[in-house]
Amino acid sequence: MSEIRFDDRVAIVTGAGGGLGRAHALLLASRGAKVVVNDLGGTVDGEGASQKAADAVVKEITDAGGEAVASYDSVADFEGATKIVEAATKAFGRVDVLINNAGILRDVSFHKMTLDQWDAVLAVHLTGTMNVTKAAWPLLREQGYGRVVNTTSAAGLYGNFGQVNYGAAKLGIVGLTKSLAQEGFKKGIFCNCIAPVAKSRMTETIGLPEEVLNKLEPERVAPVAAFLASEACEVSGQVFAVGGGYVSRVEIVEAAGAVLGDEFGPEDVAAKLDALSDLSTAEPFANAMAAVQKALKAASS
Repeated sequence: MSEIRFDDRVAIVTGAGGGLGRAHALLLASRGAKVVVNDLGGTVDGEGASQKAADAVVKEITDAGGEAVASYDSVADFEGATKIVEAATKAFGRVDVLINNAGILRDVSFHKMTLDQWDAVLAVHLTGTMNVTKAAWPLLREQGYGRVVNTTSAAGLYGNFGQVNYGAAKLGIVGLTKSLAQEGFKKGIFCNCIAPVAKSRMTETIGLPEEVLNKLEPERVAPVAAFLASEACEVSGQVFAVGGGYVSRVEIVEAAGAVLGDEFGPEDVAAKLDALSDLSTAEPFANAMAAVQKALKAASS
């Protein structure tokens, strides 16, 4: 296969001042993309701001002969998201690729979590992903081309202790991505998710051994994001787990189930629980309407 390149393409990468975002930005730039390096420059929990992180990555790109500009705006409000997209159009005249990577952590067990801790995490991860995508969407639709790569997590797909806010936001991103994929398809806009495991400021807080963290370089995640951001990608609405060189498609599936009849009680559910839960013949669905067909079929039989 010929080399996947991004010549004449313009990419926005949020949260690109370090970790995964930096790796995404550097890889895209090394393959010809003009890159907007967005980073608020705050702490892991979202406090404070600094231009240093974004500026440092821009310097890495330009020192290597690439083209990049910095953006320091927050994804958490739509005004900031609009400025991020405007940074791309003012510097480079267009937007082709959007990698939504910005994130914060406010890890705490649910019974101790404050509403502010809930709101802050959803504002950056879920609403932030929506904000920047919403700001770029008219441009992508008008030109009939776009690649959007969003960032979910195993905590969203499967849950994780102490991350109710983070997990809810990350699974919300999956639903957002799958719906955007259906809306954007006819306009040439493909939207997918990665669920990465990589060494970063955020993962360094979870206590993994150093020898394990050293094998989880962000550079071993970035190629998947780059493929999904490229013209070579012809899939949309998909989720890919990636980390340490491992890559796997992740799918939400539904068991074959059983029809319990027109009138049934909780005892019938208990009696049939094993059959209802049997995933041996589980199948994915292309969209929500396909998923509800089983219920509609049962109701009409």
